[in-house]
Amino acid sequence: MELSSSFASLVSDNISFSSAISPFPLQSSLKTLKLTKPTSQNLRILAVAVEPQQDLPHNSPQKLLKELAERKKVTSPKKKVPPKKFILRPPLDDKKLVDRFLKSPQLSLKSFPLLSSCLPPSRLNNADQTWIDEYLLEAKQALGYSLEPSDQLGDDNPAKHFDTLLYLAFQHPFCERNKARHVRAGHSRLCFLGQFVLELAFCEFFLQRYPRESPAPMRERVFGLIGRRNLPKWIKAASLQNLIFPFDEMDRLIRKEREPPVKSVFWALFGAIYLCFGFPEVYRVLFEVFGMDPEDKECQPKLRRQLEDVDYVSVEFEGNKLTWQDVAAYKPPEDALFAQPRLFRACVPPGMHRFRGNLWDFDSRPQVMQTLGYPLVVQDRIPEITEARNIELGLGLQLCFLHPSKYKFEHPRFCFERLEYVGQKIQDLVMAERLLMKHLDAPGHWLQEKHRRILMNKFCGRYLREKNLHRYIIYSEQVQDAYEHNRRLRNPSTTAVQQALHGLAYTVYGKPDVRRVMFEVFDFEQIQPKSV
Repeated sequence: MELSSSFASLVSDNISFSSAISPFPLQSSLKTLKLTKPTSQNLRILAVAVEPQQDLPHNSPQKLLKELAERKKVTSPKKKVPPKKFILRPPLDDKKLVDRFLKSPQLSLKSFPLLSSCLPPSRLNNADQTWIDEYLLEAKQALGYSLEPSDQLGDDNPAKHFDTLLYLAFQHPFCERNKARHVRAGHSRLCFLGQFVLELAFCEFFLQRYPRESPAPMRERVFGLIGRRNLPKWIKAASLQNLIFPFDEMDRLIRKEREPPVKSVFWALFGAIYLCFGFPEVYRVLFEVFGMDPEDKECQPKLRRQLEDVDYVSVEFEGNKLTWQDVAAYKPPEDALFAQPRLFRACVPPGMHRFRGNLWDFDSRPQVMQTLGYPLVVQDRIPEITEARNIELGLGLQLCFLHPSKYKFEHPRFCFERLEYVGQKIQDLVMAERLLMKHLDAPGHWLQEKHRRILMNKFCGRYLREKNLHRYIIYSEQVQDAYEHNRRLRNPSTTAVQQALHGLAYTVYGKPDVRRVMFEVFDFEQIQPKSV
């Protein structure tokens, strides 16, 4: 200890530093320190310091070490390690998982499985209740509903959950509440369902309103009414823009900021209305609340060459344009032949009976009916009703397989295309409902992609060809020769026949038969691989 203290005192007393700049800065070097023995009284340390602004020599070790350190900083920055709770989170045990699923509102309604599947996967919290208390009454008043809480209704009434679904409908992906997982999932599932509800509602309405038109002008009318560009106009007409944009003025927003939220809310809103009140209420909100006019100039189709319709239509449509009230309030009579009698007559008018009794009717129709499982067993009070339905069913099947190239100029009503139009829309809705009930925890965008992949045109045609039903399609001689060795030309026609069969099943036997044809006869969810 004494030696070290004496050494420290010697150093403090006798050390002196002299700095000098070399006349050759590139060759300056650090001189070695000369230390004498600690016992010496004349300890002297000499050092040369280099100014920090001066560059080191090109091959200097210090410069190389400095460059290496800088390179390490650039190439390998320190990564932020996530907390351990996100890495080593233990999985839920079976008991907790079962409890979470059983307590989910999606399993609460056994009598309304589709409605139950669109409820949020967990209970609404205080933040959700705050939005409901502040804005829900305004939304219900604008849409024309009772201001009383819907949960006071009976358990057998699907409208009991209307408040919850209406709240979810307004939580579009660009708002604050959509960050909550249960809200985001509930809204996206309603939005997924609502788009197909709107398409089918307008399809049925325009088919009955314009019985002499082909589907092409009808599709243009639908796009003119509910195209994405026109939706903000309807939202403003119903005074709902403040619920979608509470902090912004909708008219001042640019299109890419205004249209996506409006479209998402519009679709989800009709998904909620369809689940709680059905199609009649969908028509009321469309034409009364939003004020849509099918005769408006903006939604009129383009002028096109139209073949003169020399045939006659059903008595219900002759000289009478049906209004939305006629479509919404229509109830088929008890002794009706079909589940959708007026829609069937809009697609298959009485004059089509002149095509019965030909060669296809005797050779091909029995095989087609056997493959599809027709006719279904229906208990009718009068045997003549059953016989008449089966005759009409056979005529409808023949029209489904009657390609427009064969008799297009003899029946410009385009029964094939009208059945295909309604079949495409009911096929989309049935598949959407099945996916919603089958995948309770899937968000809407995942269901949308799944829906699109299953119903691709090439797969729909393949389902029909797997049952060898494409052999019964009636083409004209010219088209038959062109299709003989060209699969790319032939496949779209098989897809059209497939969708026309769904339209016929819907109008004759209703939506349950569409499910049977899609999932039991053609097995739509099983994408069949090509044979090797």
